[in-house]
Amino acid sequence: MRDIIVPIGICVVLPVMLVWLVTRVRRNEIDKKAEVMIKAIESGVTIDSDLFKEAPKKRKSTKERLLNRLIYGCAASIIGVGLTAFGIVLWMTLENDTYAPLLICGGISLAVGIALFIGFFVGRKMLEKEIEAEEKSMEQE
Repeated sequence: MRDIIVPIGICVVLPVMLVWLVTRVRRNEIDKKAEVMIKAIESGVTIDSDLFKEAPKKRKSTKERLLNRLIYGCAASIIGVGLTAFGIVLWMTLENDTYAPLLICGGISLAVGIALFIGFFVGRKMLEKEIEAEEKSMEQE
């Protein structure tokens, strides 16, 4: 019975609960804003029309996006090397196949980390002029 309930809980109930919670938080936020707006209308105060607008998201610069690739590449590579090393140690000491998932996950993580490193270095070379232009425009502001 446990073999059926756990996958259903993880694959069905967990995503549904996450969506429900996010929707509930947004609805509560809108209800609070509406309540403030109603109180303002009742008291005769001028109403700010920007109350319901979402704050504009700050767009990341090219340099910030490249640095995020470098950070994620470092993290994924370190995790990949650690899992692979631990898998190799288990492979050398144990006679069963408990090391295989560690080697697979470590290899995937290491490959993702290396891909992010390559993306960072190639992007840095290709977008060098755009980064300089963004820095100059930020200095002028």
